[in-house]
Amino acid sequence: MASGKKSADKTQLGKKIKEIIFSSQGFPIFLSFTTLAILFVLFRMKNVEMDYKISKSNRDIEKVLLDNKELKAKNARMLSTDKLRRLAVAHHLDQPKQEQIIVIP
Repeated sequence: MASGKKSADKTQLGKKIKEIIFSSQGFPIFLSFTTLAILFVLFRMKNVEMDYKISKSNRDIEKVLLDNKELKAKNARMLSTDKLRRLAVAHHLDQPKQEQIIVIP
């Protein structure tokens, strides 16, 4: 008997809620809250997506910086005086004379 009364109360409560939500005053409020909830979810998803893009960009920047360091080290090795002297000997080059040296400021 008690469960019958509870289900009747629930149906009355459900009808009351439907009347409030679908009334001329309640429907715009319901629609506004629903729109705000959907917008909140969409903005949150966009925020997470942007965080992923920023994280990927930061990883790419770190990779490029590491590549840049490696290339600078390789450039320094290639332009070392010992390496240049060995290349000069291998290609039969002599030391430049004083009048052959051009200083570029």
